[in-house]
Amino acid sequence: MSMTKNKLVFTIFCILFISNTLWSQSLDNTVLRFDEYLGYVKRYHPIVKQAELIVDEGQAKLMKARGGFDPKVEVDYDRKIFSGYEYYDKLNATFKIPTWYGIELKGTFEESDGVYLNPENNLPDKGLYSAGVSFSVGEGLWINQRMASLKQAKLFREQVKADRDILVNTILYEAALVYFNWLKAYNETLIYQDFLGNAQMRFKGVKQNVEAGEMAAIDSIEARIVVNDRKLNLEKSRVELMKAKLELSNFLWLNNNIPVELQDIVIPDVESELVIDTTLNIDALLLVTNNLDTHPKLKSLDYKYESLDIERRLKANQLLPTIDLQYNFLTTTPDIANSFNADNYKSGVNISVPLFLRKERGELKLAKVKLQDTDYERISTKLTLKNKIIAIQNELQSFELQNELTENVITDYEQLVSAEERRFFVGESSLFLVNSRESKLIDSKLKAVELQNKFFKTKALLFNNLVITPGF
Repeated sequence: MSMTKNKLVFTIFCILFISNTLWSQSLDNTVLRFDEYLGYVKRYHPIVKQAELIVDEGQAKLMKARGGFDPKVEVDYDRKIFSGYEYYDKLNATFKIPTWYGIELKGTFEESDGVYLNPENNLPDKGLYSAGVSFSVGEGLWINQRMASLKQAKLFREQVKADRDILVNTILYEAALVYFNWLKAYNETLIYQDFLGNAQMRFKGVKQNVEAGEMAAIDSIEARIVVNDRKLNLEKSRVELMKAKLELSNFLWLNNNIPVELQDIVIPDVESELVIDTTLNIDALLLVTNNLDTHPKLKSLDYKYESLDIERRLKANQLLPTIDLQYNFLTTTPDIANSFNADNYKSGVNISVPLFLRKERGELKLAKVKLQDTDYERISTKLTLKNKIIAIQNELQSFELQNELTENVITDYEQLVSAEERRFFVGESSLFLVNSRESKLIDSKLKAVELQNKFFKTKALLFNNLVITPGF
């Protein structure tokens, strides 16, 4: 009869203890959800902000390249006076407009005077106006440095956007791993807390039975050893939880680059599995698996390849001879439209041909080598990504099966522990067997937490390998 009474007291005490624990947690703790946490990281983390600077760099380089086509105003004024004589007084003002295919439009005003002026610089009293064009018919006709720089700057702007996505994704991936470690440490602490409570209650019951003469004193010692052992495990888990929380704080920032340190009342969401797939866009990840051409890493390599191909075309064009032509109409009355005619003009031609072209041929060969190297890199990267993703998907399927089996094992162990406790309180078992069964249950729950941690990290790895924008 006393055994039944003790068992009833023990059961009621357990219910009250667990209910009180859960109630106090719901009142005192603040849950930081996984999607909320990654949202803070994506919005405020300094490295994420730094990634945006890469895009700004691309825009700046594009603006710089477009500057090669900016119109120019040039003024050249030269004067010499010596011993009371004005040797010369020359003014040359030019307005140039560069265009896409190496053609340059030019308007000029020239004025000169002086006693010792070079005869070729003799001009009408009101100066001389000219309007004309200069262009290349050899090197620089189809592509030149200005054209190449602008095209490459446009490609670089798109490439850095892909690189920005990769960098942000990497930060979010690392942040997710830290959160999962925090969740793991927290779940382990909860397990040790729960089973410490069981051991303490069992020790109290055994101690009462020993004092009543219903159990041997050695059982009380064994129960106390279990209590102290679980206190030790709980203390170790709390240290790990504290370390995990501090590591998590490295990723939490507020606006104006203010770091955040988590308070003790903040806990992870133990139901994180419900939001992880949505947050990491796992469904979208599975759809993208068969279409890697849109992968940011491959897109970045594509832009790099196109940029190097432009460089190759530029180097190939430099094998052509340099033939620069210019033609300018001359007039003293630019306000009269028909004053520009073919009878008054200034023209010129400049031809330059390297005899061996060793420099140009060497640069072209280097450009081709870089192009081929990038092509090999892209092929290798695509295959590596494909194999990694397939391996991760297979691993995820295996984890789902392992989780199911682990849950079954835990359920069976819980039934064994419950049955062994019933046998113990009716005198058909020993405290050693109860503790042994419960130790197996603790190990299985810890393994389940470890397995869940690996499962979540594998999902994050898939997210990292496919570089998908998170779903928040």
